[in-house]
Amino acid sequence: MRFDEPFIKLPLQFDAATLEREVRELPASSWVPHPTGFPGNEAVRLVTVNGAPTDGFEGPMRPTENLDRMPYVKQLMGELDGVWSRSRLMGLGAGAEVPEHVDAHYHWRTHVRIHVPILTDPRVLFTCGDETVHMAPGECWMFDSFRWHKVENGWIDRRVHLVLDTVTTPSIRALAEAAREGAPTRFLTPAVEPSRPLKFEQINAPTIVSPWELRCHIEFIMAHADDHQHVPALRDRLDRLAEDWAAIWAQFGTNSQGVPEYRQTLRDAYRDIMPMAGQEMKSKNGDFLGNVLHALIFSPAIGPPTLAGTAAAPRAPQRVAS
Repeated sequence: MRFDEPFIKLPLQFDAATLEREVRELPASSWVPHPTGFPGNEAVRLVTVNGAPTDGFEGPMRPTENLDRMPYVKQLMGELDGVWSRSRLMGLGAGAEVPEHVDAHYHWRTHVRIHVPILTDPRVLFTCGDETVHMAPGECWMFDSFRWHKVENGWIDRRVHLVLDTVTTPSIRALAEAAREGAPTRFLTPAVEPSRPLKFEQINAPTIVSPWELRCHIEFIMAHADDHQHVPALRDRLDRLAEDWAAIWAQFGTNSQGVPEYRQTLRDAYRDIMPMAGQEMKSKNGDFLGNVLHALIFSPAIGPPTLAGTAAAPRAPQRVAS
């Protein structure tokens, strides 16, 4: 989804009291530390890979037993009509923060994140780009995660948001368009059953990225590249990578027999491109272009299942997890 603004407040209002009751009825054991390890950050896993106690992004998604304990949350998800990826309740302790960061992970190239505040206070502030908002209980928000963003809890209690990850479905796109057009807010009355069956993501990581997807990432990266004297040369080298990749694809597709050629082509491109990107070229959001190249091209181009038993492709540096 394209964002022309930092935030989009969707025209839906959920029953904050019902959401709060479902959160408070969860056992304390449902809360686990957030994978970043930041103080005061914790989560309840609602949708995970195979419904297991994991924070991964890759693999078939299933509901956890925690989601099954929350019928109104399931109704809410059915109303939004997403195809649900990793989703959680996210807690932020009194005085804690989510430090400023950009989401350039491969997951975020095709996904959006929806926030529904449950336990909060006006002293809880969410900043994205140059805009800061307080998200009130029961509201429904999306934001542009490719901009720098942070959250600060100046409240005396724990803030809890329902945080849902999904690809852009027709229903979610329609809600975003309605928000931009100033549509009236619609209230979702709690009911016994979800209005729609929940849909969960099954395919979310390529074994080998297709040349068409590779081209798509290149176009995205170059569209977001800030002005620099090396941009034309970078574009030429990325175009050559895409052409070389397409030639190997024409012979092997996703067959593992092509992995040595894919891997060598990726390493040759990495050797040429990363010194060119260096520590000077930046994306328009201020992130180093090398980080974005790592996250969208070099790290995901050959997936872990394909690389089993082979030397790995260049790996991306560790980034702030979301």
